Amino acid sequence: MKLFFYIIDGIRRNILVGYKHHKEPQGAENIPEIKGSLPIVEREYESALCQVGTLGGGNHFIELQKGSDGHIWIMLHSGSRNLGTKVADHYDKVAKNINKYWYSVVPVKHDLAFLPIDSDEGKLYMKEMQYCVDFALANRQLMMTRVIDIFKSYPTKVLPSEWVNAEKDMINIAHNYAAMENHFGENVMVHRKGATKATEGLMGIIPGSQGSSSYIVKSKGNRDSFKSCSHGAGRAMGRKDATRKLNLEEEQKRLDDMGVIHSLKTKEDLDESIGAYKDIDVVMANQSDLVDIEVSLRPLGAVKEKKEKRKKRW
Repeated sequence: MKLFFYIIDGIRRNILVGYKHHKEPQGAENIPEIKGSLPIVEREYESALCQVGTLGGGNHFIELQKGSDGHIWIMLHSGSRNLGTKVADHYDKVAKNINKYWYSVVPVKHDLAFLPIDSDEGKLYMKEMQYCVDFALANRQLMMTRVIDIFKSYPTKVLPSEWVNAEKDMINIAHNYAAMENHFGENVMVHRKGATKATEGLMGIIPGSQGSSSYIVKSKGNRDSFKSCSHGAGRAMGRKDATRKLNLEEEQKRLDDMGVIHSLKTKEDLDESIGAYKDIDVVMANQSDLVDIEVSLRPLGAVKEKKEKRKKRW
C-alpha cells in the first residue's frame, strides 16, 4: 500500500488539476501540429502549450486500479481543456447568429443553434473540433507518460522493467465529439456525449466512480445503438443535489472501508462521491448487448480536483 500512497502523492504534486495550468509552455512536440487555417486554435495556441498535461475538474480523474487479469492499471479521464471550450463557445455564437439571420425554425430557448454541414462555417468547425479531439488525446498521453515516470521513480525495485508505450499501446476512447458515419444505409452526423464508439471488436473503457468498479470492454457493434455504448456509470443525481443530500462522513467511510485512496475531502466534493453515480453493475447489465467485459477493475486510489482549491477560470 505504501507504493500507491507514493504514486498518488506524486501525481498530486506533478499533475495540475482544476483550472490550474503550467506557468511554462510544455513544448510544441506535445501537442498536435496545426494543419491549414484553424483561427480559434491558432489564437489559443500559446495558452494550449501551458494547458497540455493538466487534468481539469468535474468528473476528470486519474485512477490506479487492480485488474481481474492480475495487472495494475492506470485509467485517466480528461479532455481538450480550455481550448475545447473556446472553440465550442466561438462556433456556438456563430451558429446562433446564422440561425437568427435565416429565421431558423428551432426556438432560441432550446439552445440548439446549428451550422449547416456544407457551409464554410460548418466545415471549419469540424476541422477545429477534430483538432480539439487530437489535443485531448495528446493531453492524456502526456499525463500518462508522467504517471508512468512517477511509478519508475519509486525507490524500491518492485516494479516491472518494461511498460506499455503510452502513445502506442494505451486504450483510448473519446466522447463529446461529432463524426459523419454510415448507419442503416445513410450518412449521418453522430454526436456522442454520454456515449462512446462501440464498433465491432473495438476496445473501450467504461468507468464507474472513484469507489466502484470500472471495465475494459470489447464492443459488439450493435446497429440499433448506432454502434455506441455508455461513456460511464452516469450520474444518479445532479451536482447540486449531491452536495445537498449526501452525507460527507458516510461517503468517506464507504471509500475508507474499501481501502481506496480518494479525493473526497469536503462537502463540495460530494458531487463526485459514490452516491452521486448510478450502480455501474446495473449499467453494465443493461448494455450486455453492446459490449463484452474483458477486464474488471477495482479502484485503489483516485486523484481528482479538490473543490476548495478551485481558482478563477483562465
